[in-house]
Amino acid sequence: MAKKGKERALRGRAGRMQGGRGSGRATKGAVRLWGKHAVTAALNNPDREVKRIWAVREVLEELVDAGEFEIPEGVRVEYADGPDLARLVSRDAPHQNIVIECDPLPELLLADLDDARPEAPIVVLDHVTDPHNVGAIMRSAAAFGAACIVTQDRHAPPESGVLAKSASGALETLPWIRVVNLSRALEEMAEAGYWRIGLDGDGEVTLGEALPTGPVAFVLGAEGDGLRYQVGQHCDQIARLPIEAAVESLNVSNAAAIALYACATRSQ
Repeated sequence: MAKKGKERALRGRAGRMQGGRGSGRATKGAVRLWGKHAVTAALNNPDREVKRIWAVREVLEELVDAGEFEIPEGVRVEYADGPDLARLVSRDAPHQNIVIECDPLPELLLADLDDARPEAPIVVLDHVTDPHNVGAIMRSAAAFGAACIVTQDRHAPPESGVLAKSASGALETLPWIRVVNLSRALEEMAEAGYWRIGLDGDGEVTLGEALPTGPVAFVLGAEGDGLRYQVGQHCDQIARLPIEAAVESLNVSNAAAIALYACATRSQ
């Protein structure tokens, strides 16, 4: 039976370790981001500590003059040409003539979520490790008003330029919560009133049949392996997307986008 509201606040126990800290971050040390969307979003994020900017002078001046962002006080700016910037990023990365170096974002716990939007879905990723997929899912989650994405700290990509580029700015606006124990995090979501839907091609019902009217958490597994058994056991229902039999499955980022759209357009 679908639950119709939060029973209690999320407490974030699944994201705590000794000393009360978060789950530990997958990103160690400085992060380099590139591309106009990712850089602009980072420089406009008050929670992001930017240390250095490398850019083609004309590109940086154009962005600043257009009001896209202001250069924070104390940030070191170095001008370079395109080939020099290419040496700072992944091979063949589309840096668009601007690169920044920054600290990783602050750690978040489930308890940090804003309770003001109880209808906002949560996206839970089980061992989804491709940064392109995670970035694309972030972009869809931000577009459809998700509350956050939740991943297991040891089985998710770190913050990176590749992920930020795929997220097209969403890395800076969508809360990303890493937890130690995904199953325990799902238990906390259930205690808080979320109906947990695992997406799998072998689901007994379609997504439309499984959607509740209250808070929902979508749980998606890695391509190929799908949801792990123990994670599926912590879902209230396993649902499938109604795709043609000739197509075995969809990319996990496409599946997430469809689920989020269905949630956004459901009857309240």
